[in-house]
Amino acid sequence: MHGIEKREGWSSRSAFILAAIGAAVGLGNIWRFPTLAGESGGGAFVIFYIGCVFLLGLPLLLAEIFIGRAGQTDAVGSIRNVAAHSRASSKWGWVGGLGAVAAFLVLSFYSVVAGWVLYYVGVFAGDFGSALMAGEPFRGALAGENEAAIQQRLGDMFANPGLMLGMHAVFMGLTLFIVGRGVHGGIEKAATWLMPLFFVLLVGIVIYGAVVGDMTDTLAFLFTPDWSKLTPEVMNAALGQALFSLSLGIAGIITYGSYITEGTKLGSTAALIAVADTGVALLAGLMIFPIVLSVGLDPAAGPTLVFQTLPFAFQSMPAGSLIGMLFFILIFVAAITSSISILEVPTAWGVGERGWSRPKSTLIFGGAAFLVGIACLLGYNVWKDVHPLGFWDIFADLDILDTVDGFTGKIMLPLGAFFVAVFVGWKADRKMVAETTGLSNGMLVLWRFLLAWLCPIAVAIILLTGLFPAILG
Repeated sequence: MHGIEKREGWSSRSAFILAAIGAAVGLGNIWRFPTLAGESGGGAFVIFYIGCVFLLGLPLLLAEIFIGRAGQTDAVGSIRNVAAHSRASSKWGWVGGLGAVAAFLVLSFYSVVAGWVLYYVGVFAGDFGSALMAGEPFRGALAGENEAAIQQRLGDMFANPGLMLGMHAVFMGLTLFIVGRGVHGGIEKAATWLMPLFFVLLVGIVIYGAVVGDMTDTLAFLFTPDWSKLTPEVMNAALGQALFSLSLGIAGIITYGSYITEGTKLGSTAALIAVADTGVALLAGLMIFPIVLSVGLDPAAGPTLVFQTLPFAFQSMPAGSLIGMLFFILIFVAAITSSISILEVPTAWGVGERGWSRPKSTLIFGGAAFLVGIACLLGYNVWKDVHPLGFWDIFADLDILDTVDGFTGKIMLPLGAFFVAVFVGWKADRKMVAETTGLSNGMLVLWRFLLAWLCPIAVAIILLTGLFPAILG
């Protein structure tokens, strides 16, 4: 059996916590959570989501950390090692393989969307630079443009394949560079520098929104539940978001858990990660909605909330160009800390199972994900206008990005989480679980009950409704 760079491990518990929070906190928190909260009516969705995080997400998070810590290798090998110790079939290792494949596919389109974020960093940085040169550093963003012109910027980007390809390449290249440098020199160093920056930016923009935005209506919208809006569709969305926001089902936490040193208290560590991740999601809502509501825009704008609604809102806000630039830098930081954890999953498999060097494994999987990402971004531009010969029309008519996103989010992630719950809840050796997690007897019984019964049932619901949407119809 190969081990994944056994010489490496997190230098401290705090380093693992920062890296794991970075893995969990990503576009799912800053973009997807406010979008779902807005579309789902606010309070009822938010409260149900918080319940899902702690009744479902936290037990699964601890299960993945346990597998990695006990297995001490890549996701496939870790599950296989725990299965061997528990006298279970070695075929359980395929669950780790499923997570690695899911991570690879997620990275391919994740990098494309993160490229959009880079584009908007450039847009607002350019506007802020113009404001500085004009002696008006605190003017509104994108001054002089109406709503239609600002919203058209997204369409202009989609119509520029070279620009999207360039942003995709820059983001993927940065991800490869960090992961290729290893756990200490790359992943841990990035987390210890970027996560404090992330929290400073997040809290700063929340304070800005509280001062110049509509915090009163935001608090009412997010935390005053209208239970009539808690439909089966909303509950299913909250269940899925709890998995997505904690990066469960793609083996990233298993892989990070394999680098944990002895003596780390897994239960309290998992709880801290879950609390931090949920706090970031809520702060994202408190950051975005005061700005949106203060200018009379629709909080239920859907996926265009970040890329079209907010840029228009920044236009009329004091220091809008500066805040807009910082806001998209914030999203970029969240995206890069998540992307490195996603790439680490197949990279660790290549090192641990195939015996490849880290640079080779990183380049193979990162390069392949980049190529798949190109196919994803082709569906988001007007190729037929750029290439009149029509060769690229086959891509322009395919929504590959949304297809891959839907397949991984609705099927692969829930499937991976389901089998992790069943494996740890039913198959893992109880003595090994108790010794590795360090949980008290009462907490151990509760955790195993949630994993064995509640988590599989809830995740199965997500999976079934993803496969058969008519169930909720």
